Amino acid sequence: MTNPGWGGANDGAPLQPRCVRHPDRPTGLACTRCGRPSCHNCLQQASVGQQCVDCVKSGNKDVRQARTIAGAPLRAQAKPYVTYTLIGLNILAFLVTAAQAGSVMDNFPGSSLFESWALFAPLVAVGEWIRVLGSGFLHFGPMHLAVNMFALYIFGRDVEAILGRARFSAVYLLSILGGSAAVMFFDTMSLTAGASGAVFGLLGAELLILLRLKRSPTPIIALIVLNVVISVTIPNISFWGHFGGLAAGAAATAGLLFVPEWLGAGRNREKAVRIGWYAMAAVGVITGTLMAVRVMQLREQFGL
Repeated sequence: MTNPGWGGANDGAPLQPRCVRHPDRPTGLACTRCGRPSCHNCLQQASVGQQCVDCVKSGNKDVRQARTIAGAPLRAQAKPYVTYTLIGLNILAFLVTAAQAGSVMDNFPGSSLFESWALFAPLVAVGEWIRVLGSGFLHFGPMHLAVNMFALYIFGRDVEAILGRARFSAVYLLSILGGSAAVMFFDTMSLTAGASGAVFGLLGAELLILLRLKRSPTPIIALIVLNVVISVTIPNISFWGHFGGLAAGAAATAGLLFVPEWLGAGRNREKAVRIGWYAMAAVGVITGTLMAVRVMQLREQFGL
């Protein structure tokens, strides 16, 4: 005896499961991870079976992103945007000086930007601090620019990929300041400009990266020695600007790659990154303090 009001011939048959995300869809499928019923639209192929979209999202959160030795995200085919930007800024500064001077080959005389930014320690002593950084974006002629930009392109890409954009930018700027500080102490009366101090800083960074990776540093050491010899033997090249940039860049990169390990950061990435920034800040403070001391000495020397 049947009662049509209670389901007719289907009375007593088990109800078919419904998709947890689409209750109006009956399904015989289920997530192999959580076991919840899911329709075919809500399931994705996994390494074992099929998983619902919620489990896939949860699993992706648990996957650690690959990172470099400096803690920067490892991006496939990442573009070195900071390197390109720095090259663009150097070229822009050169074009401005060339337009102001009315000459591409002799862009210094008559350029107000060059006169305002070129590094000359006595003028820094009277308060023109823009020179310690701005001088790193000026160049004497197109050949000076081309050589430095080629070197920046070659080394900047690798160092930026390892350190990450923000830390690469910091190392680059600290290298400029380190070169300026060395010139202010040891080549006080010279007028200097150029990105070569920053490029030498990248050479120092590359050396520390190779040491951290436990790879042979011989090629980069040979390149550094060759450039030091060129700096000493060829006139009108600022040896101290190069040396100061090399020292600052190497010190800043050591702060990123080695100091966190020495201080026991271990696998704690956040702590390692924080210590690395503190170490770079310390390099900046030391460099700034040295320049301030030199300014006080020059002010006393010249009676300013």
